[in-house]
Amino acid sequence: MSKIDMYSSGHCPYCKQAEQLLARKGVKTLNKISIDENPEQKNAMIELTGRRTVPQIFIGGTHVGGYDDLVKLDRAGGLDALLAD
Repeated sequence: MSKIDMYSSGHCPYCKQAEQLLARKGVKTLNKISIDENPEQKNAMIELTGRRTVPQIFIGGTHVGGYDDLVKLDRAGGLDALLAD
């Protein structure tokens, strides 16, 4: 299974929903990068993605986007293949 990194915040409901979707897909290990207590991580996320909102999800080094992007990818049938790489 591909490595998954997710920039997240402890109070973000979309982050929790993204975690739940990935868990339903069989993801057991998720590298959560908290931006709550570490402004450097938030700056790194913005630099990598150009976005300021969480979650920001990377699967196997590919930037998927946020929760809505993750759901869209799943509905289009592309999430399983990306996770399997």
